Amino acid sequence: MDIELRGITKRFGDVVANDDVSLTIRAGEVLGLLGENGAGKSTLMNILSGLYRPDQGEILIDGKPVRFRDAKDAIRAGIGMVHQHFMLVPVFTVTENVVLGVEPTGLFDRLDIGAARKQVRRISAEHGLEVYSDALIEEMPVGLQQRVEIIKVLFRSADVLIFDEPTAVLTPQEVNEFFAIVRSLRDAGKALVFISHKLREILAISDRISVLRAGRIVGESDPKTATEADLAEMMVGRAVRFTVERKPAAGGRPLLGVRGLTVLNENRETAVDAVDFSVGAGEIVGIAGVQGNGQTELVEALTGLRPAAAGTVSLTGTDITGLSTRQRHALGIAHIPEDRQRMGLIGAFTVAENSILDSYYEDRYAAGIALRWPEVHKAGAEIVREFDVRTPSVFALADTLSGGNQQKLIVGRELSRDVKFIIAAQPTRGVDVGSIEYIHKRIVEARDAGVGVLIVSTELDEIRALSDRILVMFRGRTVAHFDAATASVRDIGLAMAGVVPQPRAEQVA
Repeated sequence: MDIELRGITKRFGDVVANDDVSLTIRAGEVLGLLGENGAGKSTLMNILSGLYRPDQGEILIDGKPVRFRDAKDAIRAGIGMVHQHFMLVPVFTVTENVVLGVEPTGLFDRLDIGAARKQVRRISAEHGLEVYSDALIEEMPVGLQQRVEIIKVLFRSADVLIFDEPTAVLTPQEVNEFFAIVRSLRDAGKALVFISHKLREILAISDRISVLRAGRIVGESDPKTATEADLAEMMVGRAVRFTVERKPAAGGRPLLGVRGLTVLNENRETAVDAVDFSVGAGEIVGIAGVQGNGQTELVEALTGLRPAAAGTVSLTGTDITGLSTRQRHALGIAHIPEDRQRMGLIGAFTVAENSILDSYYEDRYAAGIALRWPEVHKAGAEIVREFDVRTPSVFALADTLSGGNQQKLIVGRELSRDVKFIIAAQPTRGVDVGSIEYIHKRIVEARDAGVGVLIVSTELDEIRALSDRILVMFRGRTVAHFDAATASVRDIGLAMAGVVPQPRAEQVA
């Protein structure tokens, strides 16, 4: 099946999300769709998948015009979309999620769960999407949940699959597995669209690349000859630096001290196991590791969101282990959470309201029980301007922003106030290259001003680019410690897999 979009235009009030966009998607091909946050990528694909209707333009399938009233029409036409934020019911099994809304029935119109299970297993086997059909979604890692989303689309006989930021929450190992799945789907004759900010991934998986900027197609590239620098400049409209300029760490007084910290997860199992480390003023310490090795629980314990089972946390020599999140915030700890939608924002609040979400009670914003709204709107406007948050106004709801713009709003809120220590978990997840450049610059500026920084990221390139020292977590423990200036990717990667690198002979000598 071949798809052609002709002259697609979509407006939201005064905002033109797509402006006369024309695009082709071919069977047996992966089209990489690249663009900044708010460039119109997701809007365009939401039109193709029937979630939005275009104000102008038309969609053609195999040369014939079609008009979708809703997502069901698009699904019937063979178009399926795997969204950035998965749409699964956590307490349902794999099979129950896959067939939800299109359940096979037997005698007396009763659900035939056996037939459903067989179909799920058949699709899994055909496309290398190995999942246990009776597993509960809430008990599955993110990479397997994504496979379930793909099976859902294939169960509905999709010939065109759209992936919106599919690797945003995947580990490097899961990304490689996902790419193998995408290639097998392409080789089976499916037409695929891969939306991403990650230039290296776009170049690795795409057969053809189209670039959107400010709602318009600004060019196409051949991944065999294009470079990351070429694509970045096409996306942003200027040259982008891929390295972070920074001077050697100041090596100031100890700021954060962690001693014997043990933290339990929701199942009362040890997630962080007697961890020791420190971070000094004017220093960035990076924590690398495959997601699920205790990093989330560690961050939650440091920020007061989860109690410590044992051990201590101190800031500038003062024990803060028993303090609340608000008390730690008042002491100058900033927190960029790893899950922007669950922990960073309230989608039904405006951009301005979210900009003071952790400071609304302070005198500058509150007069008794009433908010000083002019000051709230001013704070929101400053963050929008300084961090290039693409929004119609500070009165827009946060859940109307693209994922990357939501992330920039959170980063702006945390880095715009006077802080002593920054805890940043996945600070650039789902953010375009131009914004990554700016966020990295701001983090380094904070470090150069004497702020201590702890970076937790599954992006090894980010950890190596920003950190002065690198710790690796494996099964709740810090198993290796590296000087970022001399550490090799190989040694860090081995430590992430639990293989602690041995000192080289010349080092022992």
